Amino acid sequence: MKVLVLYDYPPSPGGLATQGDLLYRGLKEMGVDVYPVNFESAQEKEWYYRWFKPDAVVGIGYWGHTPHLVMHPQRYGVTPVPWLVADGYIANYREILESLPLILVTSEWVKKVYIRDGLSGNNIEVLPVGCDTDSFRPYDKKDPKVAAIRQAIGVSEDEMMILTIGGDAASKGAQEVMQALALIDNKAPAWKYVCKVWPQPRTEQQNLSDLQLATQLGIEKKVIYTTNRISRNFMPYLIDACDIYAAPSRLEGFGMIQVEANACEKPVVSINAMGLLDTMIQGKTAYLADVAQEITIRETIVGTESGFQPGSKVVFKEPRVVDYRASIHDIAKYLLELMNNPDLCRKMGAAGRERVVENFNYKVVAKKFVDIVQKRLGVN
Repeated sequence: MKVLVLYDYPPSPGGLATQGDLLYRGLKEMGVDVYPVNFESAQEKEWYYRWFKPDAVVGIGYWGHTPHLVMHPQRYGVTPVPWLVADGYIANYREILESLPLILVTSEWVKKVYIRDGLSGNNIEVLPVGCDTDSFRPYDKKDPKVAAIRQAIGVSEDEMMILTIGGDAASKGAQEVMQALALIDNKAPAWKYVCKVWPQPRTEQQNLSDLQLATQLGIEKKVIYTTNRISRNFMPYLIDACDIYAAPSRLEGFGMIQVEANACEKPVVSINAMGLLDTMIQGKTAYLADVAQEITIRETIVGTESGFQPGSKVVFKEPRVVDYRASIHDIAKYLLELMNNPDLCRKMGAAGRERVVENFNYKVVAKKFVDIVQKRLGVN
């Protein structure tokens, strides 16, 4: 089998780039004839099509990347296999996607979103995102690399560290976590809540809003926002520095960092919805707060990124859910239980790692990919 993998290559620290790079690594280690290339590099992609002649071109992205991931390889007679996440309403490219022999998605929830928006689902298979469980593994809190992170952030040895990581924190449920922490503050042991976010203009505005909420709740001295560019090399140690990973995300098609936290033997507090239903097991590897609210819209504005004229309006026959809010009281209950029970944290973390190694290790995912492609496309 010859496979060309299209993603943000060379890989940035982002989720889609990591998703693609781990698939490439897994296939290469299996002995598959595979090459990586940037999904937007038309000339280099064409170069590979002409001399490499891949059996399948797997492209990582969302439906809006269809011109890069699907239409470009089709122009040169090679078979595209998009591996897609959900990103709002699928506004266009339904006919093109429906005609493909195979589409991969990251979770059953993502598959349901594509079906909701007009695809039959007959050509859709679920392939989870891989995790490097050799890098994401438990480290002792006294490990110099882990201890240095807690010191630099400002978390003392006697404080519990709750962590959320994201492009911004609010989309990962940080505001709900802060409200929950405010409810249990006088019942919980000493704690600090750390939000690691990515530096960008949108994040700066969101950070101000989040910190204003922390001030209103009276917990601003216990909430730490850190906004720096970091590499994937740093991530395992950052996760290992925490005691609980909390991310009851408002929109989550898989939950890559929740899975990485489990791989580091950290208990996870998240939301009982979306991609987390595939990756977390309630009460065993994570605590999943119930959905308290569904945010819906009746219309949306789409543009050139969706294949429409700028400013085009789409009105839905029925309201569409665009994101979720987790129950603050559930989050509070679960956090308090974990914060007061170190043995439960260890037990849940150990179960989480066992599940990740068995189901989401990047080599396991690469093998699943090969099996699906061989079955669906008849490629050996």
